[in-house]
Amino acid sequence: MTAILSTLLLVAPQWVREYLTKEKQPNVFWSEYIVWPLIQIIVVLFIILTLVAYLVYLERKVSAFMQARLGPMRVGPWGLLQPAADGLKLLLKEDIIPIKADKAIFQLAPIIAVVAALVVLAVVPWGAGWGTIANVNIGLLFILAVSSVAVLGLVLAGWSSNSKYSLLGALRSSAQMLSYEIGMGLSIIGALMFARTLSMNGIVEAQRADGVWYFFFQPLGFLVYVICALGETNRAPFDLPEAESELVAGYHTEYSGFRWALFFMAEYTAMIVTSSIAVTLYLGGWSFPGLSLIEKSSPNLFVFLSIVIFATKVMVLIYAFMWIRWTWPRYRYDQLMEIGWKWMIPAGLANIVMTAIWYVLALPSTKASLPDFLKFFLRFNFMKDVSGRLVPTQWAGVIYFVATGFLITVPMVWALLAAINRRSNDFNLDEQRQLQFKLRRERLKKMENAEAAE
Repeated sequence: MTAILSTLLLVAPQWVREYLTKEKQPNVFWSEYIVWPLIQIIVVLFIILTLVAYLVYLERKVSAFMQARLGPMRVGPWGLLQPAADGLKLLLKEDIIPIKADKAIFQLAPIIAVVAALVVLAVVPWGAGWGTIANVNIGLLFILAVSSVAVLGLVLAGWSSNSKYSLLGALRSSAQMLSYEIGMGLSIIGALMFARTLSMNGIVEAQRADGVWYFFFQPLGFLVYVICALGETNRAPFDLPEAESELVAGYHTEYSGFRWALFFMAEYTAMIVTSSIAVTLYLGGWSFPGLSLIEKSSPNLFVFLSIVIFATKVMVLIYAFMWIRWTWPRYRYDQLMEIGWKWMIPAGLANIVMTAIWYVLALPSTKASLPDFLKFFLRFNFMKDVSGRLVPTQWAGVIYFVATGFLITVPMVWALLAAINRRSNDFNLDEQRQLQFKLRRERLKKMENAEAAE
């Protein structure tokens, strides 16, 4: 028994060995970088896939609550076993492949969609210390790059099905994701100006060092990110690639059984990923006021509480996704493209420019080379150099960035875009339809006159 325990200690991570033996242990490469990360990955996958199943149940309950219904209640107490029943049903359903479909691509498409959503979970900072699987210095860039691959699964699914409905849904999906991915990428740059790192853990630590969540510095960036995240995950009111009332489920019309379930698994996993990015960038990640008080006295409790706090913030955003779905009506396709290209992308660019202006005006006098008429701002010392990193001063700097974000950037950008897009609302679908009717009647009258003349 002693030999078995000694062997297990060799493959355990360093913090476990130190906790059990109460002695400083040498680092073992393969236990720290292979065995322990593999255990973390298995645990995260198990939790996320279970959570995905129950997010479907939760969404049905939320929609039922908003519509004065009960929702799933028959399978298990309060319907809690409904996800297991749904999963078993999908596994037992017949796997149908259309005769003229491209079989290999048809089978590969849902795998691409779900794998692209699951891979990025490795760099999400679920908690402090051992709560994170991998702390990559370009973690945010990795997430954005891999997540963009998911659209290939949707496009291939629509094309390989050899169905007009599926193909139209795939084309809509590619256009929509391209439009909203640009806005999402632009929206995060403002927060990165303050964090000055692409590491997900580094962004959380930067907010802890600054003493404020970046939502308060970047309200416009957060708003643009949330709207673009809805478009990126094909959630209502931006669910045009599926649009059940129009396209009979869109790109996965021809799918059945477990392959059909993979697309839903990818969608709900993408909701978790986008919510995790929002929490990390704008809501302080796993940090919370007062949590650092137990960091040194009880490190493992600190990590556990950090995971709970991060999960709670993510679930609040996911609930907001569900609330928006059952509140907002679906946009027309021209409205969807207008929001992406005429509002979100310009708002993201304007937020970058405005944030850069406020940031430069807050620089310490030793770091800035400004014209004399702008050096008036430098004497207020809105930022200071701490260990080679610029952070806002405790009160003046924080109030300055919060005020410029909420009171200047948001109203100014909204007024500017409203003025630029003031004629966008001139389009009236009913008027255009009546105009087409009028033109048709005129053409028919001309044809009748020509026949009468003959």
